Amino acid sequence: MNLPVSKRLLACAAYIRPDDVVADVGCDHGYLGIYLLTEGIAKRVIASDINEGPLQSARRNAEKYGVTNKMTFYLSDGVAGIPRDFDTLICAGMGADTMISILSAAPWLKSDRYRLILQCQSKTPLLRRYLSENGWSIAKESVLKDGRFLYTVMEVLWAPGSSRLSVGGWYISPALLENSCPETKEYCRRIIDGLRLAVAHRDDPEKKQALTELESLQ
Repeated sequence: MNLPVSKRLLACAAYIRPDDVVADVGCDHGYLGIYLLTEGIAKRVIASDINEGPLQSARRNAEKYGVTNKMTFYLSDGVAGIPRDFDTLICAGMGADTMISILSAAPWLKSDRYRLILQCQSKTPLLRRYLSENGWSIAKESVLKDGRFLYTVMEVLWAPGSSRLSVGGWYISPALLENSCPETKEYCRRIIDGLRLAVAHRDDPEKKQALTELESLQ
């Protein structure tokens, strides 16, 4: 049986280290956690969701694929109701506002004990800005193409002494610029084209500054 794991989730899985204990927050049908276990990547998975329906589906799927002994399930708003004995937190398929809300409600995540793997669906510059201004550093960032859409996945570490991102970095992080895959070039082109269009239609100092910075890097 083949797991229906999307390209976005596979991109997140690529960041998981062998024997990680993973907390998959917003697990939906549980396929990412199940994949990590059936492939022998993660040691154990904590799966949580804010809604009972998807969580029940995740439980059924875990039983179907024979990983219930390594997977636990929690009905939880963000990380509020899950154990803290994990190594890596994954949030995938959420917008920046939701991710920021989850992180803001859990100051205990501000620790070098945890890694964050974040796959943001919308307002990614807002998320990068929040991370930078609250002591986190984007250690790695990659781009994937799923259909006609481009998404990024970032590995985030607690690093309160690190330099803050510039305004341009909110839109394209230095970590992303280090990734030379073809999708990165397309992503950067789309971001810069979008900024040019925005600046042409209205006076937006933030976007204008970001555009100036990013054009200077080309």
